[in-house]
Amino acid sequence: MHCSFLKAQNFCPPYIRNTLYLAASAFLLNGMQSEVKAQHSQRYQGKDPNVIVILSDDQGWGDLSITGNTNIETPSIDSLAQSGAQFHNFYVCPVSSPTRAEFLTGRYHPHSNVYSTSAGGERMDLDETTIAKVFQSAGYETAAFGKWHNGMQYPYHPNARGFDEFYGFCSGHWGDYFSPMLEHNGKLVQGDGYITNDLTEHAMKFIENNKDSPFFLYLPYNTPHSPMQVPDRWWNKFEDADLDMHHRDPEKENIRHIKAALAMCENIDWNVGRLMAKLGELGLKENTIVVYFSDNGPNGWRWNGNMKGKKGSTDEGGIRSPLFVSWPGVIKTGIKVDEVTGAIDLLPTLTDLAGIKPQTNKPLEGVSLEPLLFGNDNSWEDRLLYTYWRGRASVRSQKYRLDNDGNLFNIIKDRGQYYDISEQKPELTNRLQDSLMYWKQNVVNEIDKESRPFPVGHPDFKYTQLPARDAEAHGDIKRSNRFPNCTFFTNWTNTNENITWDVEVLSDGEYRVKLYYTCAHKNLGSTIELNLDGNKVTGKITQAHDPPLRGMNHDRVKRQESYVKAFMPKTLGTMSLEEGRGTLTLQATNIPGNMAMDFRLLMFEKIE
Repeated sequence: MHCSFLKAQNFCPPYIRNTLYLAASAFLLNGMQSEVKAQHSQRYQGKDPNVIVILSDDQGWGDLSITGNTNIETPSIDSLAQSGAQFHNFYVCPVSSPTRAEFLTGRYHPHSNVYSTSAGGERMDLDETTIAKVFQSAGYETAAFGKWHNGMQYPYHPNARGFDEFYGFCSGHWGDYFSPMLEHNGKLVQGDGYITNDLTEHAMKFIENNKDSPFFLYLPYNTPHSPMQVPDRWWNKFEDADLDMHHRDPEKENIRHIKAALAMCENIDWNVGRLMAKLGELGLKENTIVVYFSDNGPNGWRWNGNMKGKKGSTDEGGIRSPLFVSWPGVIKTGIKVDEVTGAIDLLPTLTDLAGIKPQTNKPLEGVSLEPLLFGNDNSWEDRLLYTYWRGRASVRSQKYRLDNDGNLFNIIKDRGQYYDISEQKPELTNRLQDSLMYWKQNVVNEIDKESRPFPVGHPDFKYTQLPARDAEAHGDIKRSNRFPNCTFFTNWTNTNENITWDVEVLSDGEYRVKLYYTCAHKNLGSTIELNLDGNKVTGKITQAHDPPLRGMNHDRVKRQESYVKAFMPKTLGTMSLEEGRGTLTLQATNIPGNMAMDFRLLMFEKIE
């Protein structure tokens, strides 16, 4: 096999461009960080601050009572804003994985080659430095509990990107929120109860275990992303309630979906309250920075401040997010920030507040918001923030937004983007168009969709998971849903059909291979072969396991994504793998029944 693709990425970063704006942003950022570092010991007496970052999934700017929505009550989240700073013009990306990449790296997501939300396109390039790695290098204990969505196989896995501890799932969405299959540091485990509550329990345990040392905790909840599942305790309030506030085009609304989303948001609020109570119980509130934001606009048409667009849109409604930053006793209460800010700013901001100068491989594009938090904003200058997703782009200045179609809006007066003023301001429109074009040429054009293999057997990690999501099916084998993230393969009826992965083995070794499947009793007996360049392991399906599809019993609204099953593990055997790239093939060499099985994933476990 040819030389290692992944090793080449580590030593030969593929995306190095010396553009003027990158050099300028790096210079300015380094200057600001040096000044803050010098002042840090004078301003913050005591221990290094803990940092907690809470990220919700598909929660719109308007899905909070503090932003004016009378349909919902979110007192715990509201109190974060009231006890610290509330940002009124904070922007993220139109969908999940790009926002997470921008928060984690302090850089626009095309730089890290995040171009999709599934099938490998959600992975951040390996030469990017994450905020977790920065805090880890500074001596912090680090953990992430929830939805990762920036790569599953090590070294894309969160444990390789700076997190000592990870509990949750790495896909873009999950099919069941009640005691689902999750993972803990790569090992598959069973969740315990409703997923948001479970993630919070793990977060509180982590805080308690590290109460005497500084920690960086990332809590990326996966709600109110669909499927729309929420316990009765929160659903019962909304099921028969009348909603007072509606989307600006109410005919687009799905009322039951809205109610489920609001109930899920109130469940998040309850968990945020539990988390803050734990900090109070342990005497950590005054030494902990807490950040709260969302990854994109709402996942449905509901009240959102009458803004245009929702999740997936590059307009205000698709990318404006709440941002609250609380640090009792340090950040004054009730601060309201109107300056334009974005997810790329959180890495430089949080490292500034903690007195850490990040050592990153690439220049940061975000800037520290520390001057805005402490009223030292006299030198703050107007800036441009760019948004891109799947061919659509827009740019926001402090006052205006130029949309993907070249229309110009005065956002201060027209947040809903009703009135195009491009003809009244042709020079400004042209300048913003030129700026957006330049940005696309120098940033968006870095996206490289050339196939990146899925790594197997990293020498520093015991487990490698290869799900159906990352595979290609050949013949008449069907994926359970068009959204790949939490799918399985079915309709496997012919021995000429197979399932393949483009993989790269990163270290020679022996690997125990488990296959997760379901199979009706009448279809028992299929022989399954796994082959990588002549290295084979073979097993026979001898135990029936045919559970029903699950999820619909908990869904408050009929879902678009795949239903799931309780898949059973079967050890295929031990496989001898050699370093290098190749095609991993799963084949049924004998099918005595109507079909071989339904297939969910492979798990490779390195034998020490």
